[in-house]
Amino acid sequence: MNGHDTTGGWPTADLDPVRRLHVLAAAIPGAHVTKGHVAAPCDHVRALLFDLEGAFGQIVPDMRGLRVVRRDGARVEALARSKYGMRARLHGEQRPGWCWLQSRFLLIGVAASPDGDGTRVAFTGGVRVPGRAALVPLGVRREGERSLRRLEELL
Repeated sequence: MNGHDTTGGWPTADLDPVRRLHVLAAAIPGAHVTKGHVAAPCDHVRALLFDLEGAFGQIVPDMRGLRVVRRDGARVEALARSKYGMRARLHGEQRPGWCWLQSRFLLIGVAASPDGDGTRVAFTGGVRVPGRAALVPLGVRREGERSLRRLEELL
């Protein structure tokens, strides 16, 4: 210890981006995290996953496009449009290895961590239940699996 305990005596832990996404998703009823491993360097995977205005829209199945309207350090504000024409103003954070964006009715979370010669990836997200913090559980797993397949196709 350095004599300046800022934890109040509580234990602390550093989480890799994929584990951090699990913790965030665990707080949302109905959220499911889809995990996978891709045989590509983490830097390459992250370049695709976190290209919010480019490849990200090709990876997330229901996303037609996303436009970042403001950045302030890790804070991001973006406008999203689904392939069904719905729109959302997303707010959240994009940090090395993970991104968490949400609106009143939509949640999107992605993460990537180095794993040997490849990369562990995780996806979560879905439509929020109006007036509650829960996600509609229908299709969440399927969409995560589709996102993982689309990412692998782009690699």
